[in-house]
Amino acid sequence: MKPIIVINLKTYQQGKKAIDIAKKIEKVDKEIILGVQASDVYEIAKKTKLKVYAQHVDYFLPGRNTGYILPEAVKKDGGVGTFLNHSEHKLNFEVLKKTIARCKKIKLKTLVFANNLKEAEKIQSLKPDYLAIEPPELVGGKKSVSTEKPELISSIKKKIKMKFLVGAGIHTREDVKLAMKLGASGVAFSSVITKAKNPEKKLREMIK
Repeated sequence: MKPIIVINLKTYQQGKKAIDIAKKIEKVDKEIILGVQASDVYEIAKKTKLKVYAQHVDYFLPGRNTGYILPEAVKKDGGVGTFLNHSEHKLNFEVLKKTIARCKKIKLKTLVFANNLKEAEKIQSLKPDYLAIEPPELVGGKKSVSTEKPELISSIKKKIKMKFLVGAGIHTREDVKLAMKLGASGVAFSSVITKAKNPEKKLREMIK
């Protein structure tokens, strides 16, 4: 089974540099879900065929909400979805519930992050489009969830009824293979690609 691939650009690049790395990622696989800053959604969606997701949206309706990111804005800019509840941008459960409901109403897909099995079980009840498990202590490091917490992936496979992805520290092809073998449907990358000297080459090594 071909893994679902998610790449989070975080805030490593902006503007033209973000577009450039997106184009390199597109050369490898146009089906990749790419998480970008709200300010880059329009240009990257316009200049690539990737599945562009904003890294966050808020649940507010159009109107007097200065400084917030509306689901409608992301969709009109060409985005097809949004990340929610990343360990670097946590939401309380009620806010998460409202935000997912807002996105469903306008048909903006949601990829929701969970820190652990308990949180994943709770989020599953909200029926997001994708569920991604990332232990926060491994995010941004070189210790992979596949090798450091294989039992977490296995237990999620047993307890969670929906397909799920895993991320945090995945930086080798073997990490990807092991995650899939343990029951994940895909993987999430960030700095291993965004900080690579040759992002296209590194991505090909990881998934081909």
